[in-house]
Amino acid sequence: MKLWVLRHGQAEPQVSSDAERNLTAHGRQEVLRSAAHLIDQPLAAIYASPYVRAQQTAQLVRELLGFEPPIITVPWLTPDSHPARVLEQLDTADNLLLVSHQPLVGSLISLLEAGHLRSPQPMNTASLAELEGDWPLAGAMTLNAVHHL
Repeated sequence: MKLWVLRHGQAEPQVSSDAERNLTAHGRQEVLRSAAHLIDQPLAAIYASPYVRAQQTAQLVRELLGFEPPIITVPWLTPDSHPARVLEQLDTADNLLLVSHQPLVGSLISLLEAGHLRSPQPMNTASLAELEGDWPLAGAMTLNAVHHL
């Protein structure tokens, strides 16, 4: 199983609600540079947080890759979601891209790789992590790469 975890690109400062923040022009460019690492990867699905900046990030990736299936919007990828809840949702899925936020992405990577939440993986805007393993279980995956801009 391969799993990619992408933090959304740079977003505008706080607006009326955190969920409504849009990507900036710089954030869009960041996402496109990160998405280039996904070209020719065997993606089966793109899951994204319902927050606007994550949706915009996922859509940019989808367009760059020419990925035809729709983006799957899920409530368990918001910034304050618990990483264990994400693991429950992944089950036996394979070759997924998750588009989300800090602190979730850093904690999720730590849980998948190390089996705990004590050392979250640093993830800048538009950072992309690639993990691989037989099953999405705590401590059972290998972090192959993290692409920071």
